[in-house]
Order: sequence, then C-alpha cells, then structure tokens
Amino acid sequence: MAPRVLVSDKLSDTAVQIFRDRGIDVTFLPDLGKDKEALLAAIPEFDGLAIRSATKVTAKLLDAATNLKIVARAGIGVDNVDIPAASKKGVIVMNTPFGNSITTAEHAIAMMFAVARQIPEADASTQAGKWEKSRFMGVELTAKTLGVIGAGNIGSIVCDRAHGLKMKVIAFDPFLSEERAHQIGVQKVELDELLARADFITLHVPLTDKTRSIISKEALTKVKKGVRIINCARGGLIDEAALAEAIKSGHVAGAALDVFEVEPATDSPLFGLPNVVCTPHLGASTTEAQENVALQVAEQMSDYLLTGAVTNALNMPSVTAEEAAVMGPWVKLATHLGAFVGQMTDEPIKAINILYNGSVTTMNTAALNAAAVAGIMKVVNPDVNMVSAPIVAKERGINISTTTQEKSGVFDAYIKLTVVTEERERSIAGTVFSDGKPRFIQIKGITIDAEIGQHMLYTTNEDVPGIIGLLGQTMGENGVNIANFTLGRSERGRDAIALLYVDDAIPAPVLAKLRSTGLFQQVKPLEFDVA
Repeated sequence: MAPRVLVSDKLSDTAVQIFRDRGIDVTFLPDLGKDKEALLAAIPEFDGLAIRSATKVTAKLLDAATNLKIVARAGIGVDNVDIPAASKKGVIVMNTPFGNSITTAEHAIAMMFAVARQIPEADASTQAGKWEKSRFMGVELTAKTLGVIGAGNIGSIVCDRAHGLKMKVIAFDPFLSEERAHQIGVQKVELDELLARADFITLHVPLTDKTRSIISKEALTKVKKGVRIINCARGGLIDEAALAEAIKSGHVAGAALDVFEVEPATDSPLFGLPNVVCTPHLGASTTEAQENVALQVAEQMSDYLLTGAVTNALNMPSVTAEEAAVMGPWVKLATHLGAFVGQMTDEPIKAINILYNGSVTTMNTAALNAAAVAGIMKVVNPDVNMVSAPIVAKERGINISTTTQEKSGVFDAYIKLTVVTEERERSIAGTVFSDGKPRFIQIKGITIDAEIGQHMLYTTNEDVPGIIGLLGQTMGENGVNIANFTLGRSERGRDAIALLYVDDAIPAPVLAKLRSTGLFQQVKPLEFDVA
C-alpha cells in the first residue's frame, strides 16, 4: 500500500505532482490547515503531513495522528509545529532551511536601495501630484562601507551582492574565521568597529539571548552619523524605540525593516518617520523561493517514506530508520558534547576534532559528527539542525576532522570532542552507559562521571579546601537544589573542576556571588536539551 501524504496548506501543483510521480498517495487540501476540527478528523489516515505556516501541528493534532511518521514544513520556520510533542510521538519534523536564502538576501539589497534613495516616500509624493525633486536627496552605494552583522548563509550572499555594487564590506560574526572572511572578500571586525565605520548596516543573525537588541540604545550611540540600518532577519534584533529616537535626532539617516518585535506589526514607533521603509515580512516572498521550498519538501518527504532517508530533520540526524533506534542515545551524547563546548567558547572556532573510540566506530559517524557540530552551532543559531550544521561550519571556515580508534581504557566506547580556537583547545569526552543515559567522563583531561541535566553549573578552580562547601552552601542559601554534584582534579593542589546538575536555572545574583569570592577561574551556567 502506497504511503499517504496530506498537503494541508498551499503548495504548488508541481510539488504535488512530485508526490504522485514518486508513487505517493497524495491528498491536496490547501485550506484544510485553517479548519482545526476538520484537520483533526482527517489526520489519522495519513503517514505524512506537508505544511506551510497556516497549519498548526499541536500536541492534540499529533495525538490524533495515529499513523503519522513525518511532518515537513515548506520553509525554515517551524514555530507552528510542537517539535517536543512530535519527538515523543516518534514523528520526524523536517524543514527546508536554504530555499529562501537568495530571496531574503535580495530583499535586504532592495531595502538598502530604497532607503538610500528614499524611493517609497518619493513615489508617494509623486503619485500625490507633487514634484518635490529637491526634497529627496539620496546617497550612492558605490564606495560606501556596508557592515554585515552575521556572515552565514544569507549574510554571505549579501556580501557577494554588495561587492557587485562596488561597496566596501566589513563583517561582524563571532564564528567567522579569517580564512572564510578572506574567501568571501570581507574584513572581519568587532561589533564596535563595525558600528563606527559602516555607512549601511544590515543584520543577518537569528534571534537569541546574545543577539536580542544587538542594535540597542547604547549601540546606536556608537554608529556613524548618517548611517542607514536594514533588518530583514528577525524582529527583536533592534530596539525599535531607540532607533526611532536616533532617527528623530538626525543621528541615523534612515532605516528599512522587514521584521518587527511584534508581528503582525500594526503599530511601531518607527511608523510615519521620514526615510523609514517598512515591509510585512516579505523576505521569503518570491515565486522562486516559494516554489523552491515546495519542491524540496516534496522530494524530502518522498525520500523518507519510500527509502527511510532523512534530510533536513530538526529532531533526528540524517540516518536511516534502522540506524536511528541504535544510535539515538549516542546522537544525544554527541549533541550534549557539542552544546558544552559551544556554550564555553566565545571566540571564533578554527577546527572541530571528533574522536570515536571502541564500538561507536561502527556506527554512522557522519550523523554523529553532524549532531556534535549542531550542538556547537545551536548556541548561536537555533535554526541549525543536524543536516545544516556541517554546511554552516563550512561557511565559517571551520575544519572538521574525525578519528577512529580501537577500544582503549575502561569504556567499551566513547566520543571525545575537541574545539580549537586561536587562543586554546577545549575538550570533553562522554559515553553512554548500559542504562542508555549519556554521561560526561572527561573535561579538559580531568576524569569525571557526570549525569547530564537540563540546568548545570560548571566551575574551575585551584584545588584547595572549602570549594565543595562553598558551592553547596551558596546553592542552599539561595534555594537552588542540587540533583547531582561531580568533582574532578588533575592532581592534588592543581586544576580542579565541579559540575553541578541543578533542578532549576541558577539566578544571576547567585552566579555573581560565586564569582565575587575570587576562588573560581570560571563560573559558567549551562543548559542542555534533555527532552
């Protein structure tokens, strides 16, 4: 019996035909996603669900989807899919992360032209019967300095287009290596230098705790007078109220925004200001982009349903269905190892070295590599998955190497992950015990046996008496419950580490109190996805 796929949002006829040509029994009901009850009644019949943004894949829908194996989103955003619920149900969630890249980059360039020449205001004025030629004095892009914040997939395309416009391009991206910067023809700079030098600033980063309000009120005091700012990435990267004030004062000459802090954006302090261009999140809205992601989603779903091949999955690696059952705990371990070093590393990464020891060498190490790299990259780019992570790493000039060796030591198998930067090497090793739970077994050469929890605290210090008591007392006095406490040291009186697994995130004042003692070299809160 042929696999059955429901297409509940608008998808092109060509994409639907791909399903048919591949032998999939496809039902095309492009408005069904808007009718929750009708979708709920229909979903039990289907093996796959192809969606855009209208269909909401909730836990309730997944509970009703008794045969569902895969949900695939034509596009990158999966805010409308309950991924944890899907994972618990064993349903794979896919997206198409690169189909919109060129379109979004082109929209940023278009917005830059629009704000440079005040095109929307000039158009409105002219169509109103005015002829205000002297009012609209623009600036050329040629020879101007473009500051690109985020030089990943979309940002690098913007850099390429800017070179064609004869602009000077500088870029700020903590994960951009000097080699990659040279390859794409940009000068790598720190954020403050970019703010001070750029005539135009364009943002191409995801919204994370580190990037939220990256263009803040303070940052706007550092920008070059007359700068024009473009954001086609994510709402929340710019403090809109602060930007509005900077435009009113004349310090910022203009801005172009495709995304907003609150969407749909029915009101904003930027609305109505001179030389502010606003569009309703059109970055991916071209015929080509919509067709590209539709075709990709049809091919990916067909591949999985017919052969078991997994591409662009957000909740599992690119492995066959047979491999997934065996590799699951090891994939989780690799992800945790990556998340540890990713959260510990602030400087640009030059290389990632992964050592496989013992029986794990017989597994699909390519998928484990991807899981480890995704764990690292997700710290700064939540949209990265186990398929796109190696591509993102390559774009940043990061060299990934793998070594395998026969069993050595007390463990049947383990993975050791080492990250190399200009300043240091940082390593961590882990294994999976017979209970199927991943463990950290070594950090920077120091042996430990640490259970991994959602909220953890990592400290380093000189091996002196009183550290254990200090940690325990500080946690206790501030209501932080310790689930597990692991210690290790290189040798007596030398380097020592502690890894605490706690029930809840540790409040910032507690961390500050530990740091203020002067006894710790590092006090680092960590978070892991243990779902």
